[in-house]
Amino acid sequence: MASKFGLGRGLADIQMAQGALPDISILTGGERVVIKQIPLVQIGANPDQPRKTFRDAELNDLAASIKEKGVLQPILLRAVAGRPYNYEIVAGERRFRASKLAGLTEIPAVIKKLDDNNAMEIALIENVQRENLDPVEEAAAYKNLIEKCNYEMDDVSRLIGKSASYIRNSMRILELPESVRLMVSNGELSASHARTIAVAENPEKLAQEIVNKKMSVADTSALVKNTKRTGKARQFVSKTIAAADIKRMENDIQKSLNVSAKILEKRGGAGQIVLKFNTRVEMNELISKLIK
Repeated sequence: MASKFGLGRGLADIQMAQGALPDISILTGGERVVIKQIPLVQIGANPDQPRKTFRDAELNDLAASIKEKGVLQPILLRAVAGRPYNYEIVAGERRFRASKLAGLTEIPAVIKKLDDNNAMEIALIENVQRENLDPVEEAAAYKNLIEKCNYEMDDVSRLIGKSASYIRNSMRILELPESVRLMVSNGELSASHARTIAVAENPEKLAQEIVNKKMSVADTSALVKNTKRTGKARQFVSKTIAAADIKRMENDIQKSLNVSAKILEKRGGAGQIVLKFNTRVEMNELISKLIK
């Protein structure tokens, strides 16, 4: 069936035809979603938003487009409590910022009930699919999913459709000094160069040498092989537990405590043991066993 408003017509076109934009109800899958006009003053940014950098030129271009055509795609919000605003952005912060620049007072939005983990998942997927993140932001987003949401590397891999080795290599950038990470974010140093020098003892010196000499990644790799490596890099390799050993230990914990267990190892030998229970009774039994 053809759309009530005609194919290819954006929200701005509907508003021009009907005056004030009404709530629009859309059935998507088994869920009915309502698009509402939300005042910008009631909206706040997500502190776990993967994208931290918003370039002025891009925002100004988007603001100009919004002035001419309006916001063509609603942003995604979730209701929050205990904040100076009523709604938090899950996806669409660029549209939100550009709408402010364009002088709008409200923006079309879909409001969904989401917990912190769901909101972080959606924000990451939306930004990765749109290729909006720089390599440092992308790596930090993966780290948040692993550390804040207790995801395993394979979980993140399935979530975003990239290999575990890709994610692991991406996160190596976070080991670099802030000055080198800034060079990556600014486009002075490629992500491939950055990952290559992450294990070197003096990556700042190497980064400057790469930029000054316009070195290829292959040349950089050869240079790093002849450079002293960090003790931290060696420590991580020596303390990594084999996957089979982790699985065996998880099974031992499960047999002893009668609950599902996950061992999450981090760099340098640190990590977490996550114990899961399904009911309050199971929780009390688990606590009793741990105390004894």
